[in-house]
Amino acid sequence: MNRDTSPTDWKGASMQTRIARRYAAERRFRLIGLGAVLLSGAFLAFLLFVMVGNGARGFTYTNVAVPIDFASTPLTVDAARLNDPDADQLIANAGLADIVAFAAEEALGDDGDELISENAWKEVRSAIKDDPELMTGRHVFDLPASSEIDMAAKAGASGALGARIAELRRDGRLSTGIHWPFFRNADATDPAVAGIWGALKGSVLTIFIAFCIAFPTGVLAALYLEEYAPKNRWTDMIEVSINNLAAVPSIIFGLLALAVFINWFGICQASPLVGGLTLALMTMPVIVIASRNAIKAVPPSIRDAALGVGASPVQVVFHHVLPLALPGILTGTIIGMARALGETAPLLLVGMRAFIGDVPGGICSPSTVLPMQIFLWSDEVDRGFVEKTSAAIIVLLFVLLSMNALAIYLRNKFEKRW
Repeated sequence: MNRDTSPTDWKGASMQTRIARRYAAERRFRLIGLGAVLLSGAFLAFLLFVMVGNGARGFTYTNVAVPIDFASTPLTVDAARLNDPDADQLIANAGLADIVAFAAEEALGDDGDELISENAWKEVRSAIKDDPELMTGRHVFDLPASSEIDMAAKAGASGALGARIAELRRDGRLSTGIHWPFFRNADATDPAVAGIWGALKGSVLTIFIAFCIAFPTGVLAALYLEEYAPKNRWTDMIEVSINNLAAVPSIIFGLLALAVFINWFGICQASPLVGGLTLALMTMPVIVIASRNAIKAVPPSIRDAALGVGASPVQVVFHHVLPLALPGILTGTIIGMARALGETAPLLLVGMRAFIGDVPGGICSPSTVLPMQIFLWSDEVDRGFVEKTSAAIIVLLFVLLSMNALAIYLRNKFEKRW
């Protein structure tokens, strides 16, 4: 068979056609990649736009100015007992709710008590506890409006309700400002007093416990497997098991926690302690894998040089290998914690779905977490919780973005090049 051994004619028409097709294919590939990036960015921008648009109003609330004259309708409470542990119940039993409702009707008309929240009297109670002198005269209180008035005022309602709101604005009785109870209260059945602080504190305590357990255990396990463990059948089985555990659905860890931590050890149910232990089990395999990859990335020459100058194997690991692997370890750990922060399935099974009306006082107090709070509010009938749900999502996204930003900062801070 004769082969054509003549040199390639790069300037020939056929070759130029092939080169043009190759360049065209490359351009199409680059355009497809750019389109994928732009599409992803558009979806992210749309998500943020919708969440911010719906949730921004959840950080504000409408207040109604109501004058209350305690001289004409006295509140029979001993001022000396306002610092007692049962002060809240004492004020409630004295009929403060009826006094506030009567003052609203007197100032705003027969429907005055319907314009304010059913829990507006609790704001007056807090003010009285802070300043007992309020019980001796006439004072104007900015009380949270009812859910219907709040949403109508912020949406610009029309009709009879819009005319009523416009009248209140002309009289200077209606104002909209930052909804501080949203940042300092726990969950409630009334959107006027419902807050995110209880769930946020529960998330912080839960993630803190998970980090304190999963991080040292996962890093030490990775160090042993990578630096000290012999290469045999048992270590291969352990490595396969860790890789499989990282892919197990999170609800399985919830079932394990329910069986072991609650039914066996009797750890307090629906608390940050049992929630943190559950998330630690789920996060530990991810930390082990990330830590092993970071340790493996340290060049062997670092180990050889340390051994060559007389360092012991333990000194080599903790003085040289671990500090150089720390950026990758921290990055993997924080990303794992961020994933755990958004989990709901395993926490459902350990009781953290319950309605918790108080801010948790410790790691064994009943608590919930941010994703669970969002789920509970999204299932509420009251339309006032729609804005609260979107606002809580913004808080969760802010926390997640902060954790990812921290991971990038730590990686850049501790990263060393060799």
